[in-house]
Amino acid sequence: MTTSPPARAAALDLWYLYGRSRADADRSVPDSFSWVWAQDGGPGSEVLGDVTGLVLADLGAGAARHAAHLAVHHAPARVDAVDASPAQHAMAFDLYGHLAPRLRAVHADVTDHLEAHPDAYDVVYSVFGGLDFTDPRRLLPAAARALRPGGLLAASTLGHYLGGAPAEPDVRHADVPARTADGTATTMRRWVLQEHVWTKLLDEAGFTAIGIDRLPPATSGPRSADTLLVRAHRQR
Repeated sequence: MTTSPPARAAALDLWYLYGRSRADADRSVPDSFSWVWAQDGGPGSEVLGDVTGLVLADLGAGAARHAAHLAVHHAPARVDAVDASPAQHAMAFDLYGHLAPRLRAVHADVTDHLEAHPDAYDVVYSVFGGLDFTDPRRLLPAAARALRPGGLLAASTLGHYLGGAPAEPDVRHADVPARTADGTATTMRRWVLQEHVWTKLLDEAGFTAIGIDRLPPATSGPRSADTLLVRAHRQR
């Protein structure tokens, strides 16, 4: 039997299953915002500064829980929750479509979206999202162009591989195990880079006032990890 195009798209969506069980049990808007890997503490939305009346983009937003928190609790003009996964986009719209127009679920490749919207955003951010799974040599210059002069990029990413292997000393991705919706084993690319590599990439992309903090996990375990919290501004 020939697989229909929608079924093929679902089978190839590596994020098709991610977050579905939580979405079934928890449809609430989160009352907190966390940058750390375990989502159990650390700095919160204050990292972004006062976003009242600003336009933000969440890159690789998944189910848009972070975007929903900002939209409800911090009065931005709009948060665009951008994700390339059809399933994640649909989940975000189902959970938080009622928050429009303050929250807008956008189904798009994050780099393509940024390139299509120059000078559109005051803040772009990623919580283990687009910055992890997109080639930074494309993403960061696109983010700089999409920001207004002086705009903020903030992101959290892994400080080392899960399991403890060190981050890469140059711009190199890892192929990490994944499964399609039908259970087929595959891989996807993830960029886990050392601080000096991120700093160099951000500088080359046109960012200034670059700062990277390493946040250790509150508890240790086989899948615990340090978080790198990255902040930089587009040059004015």
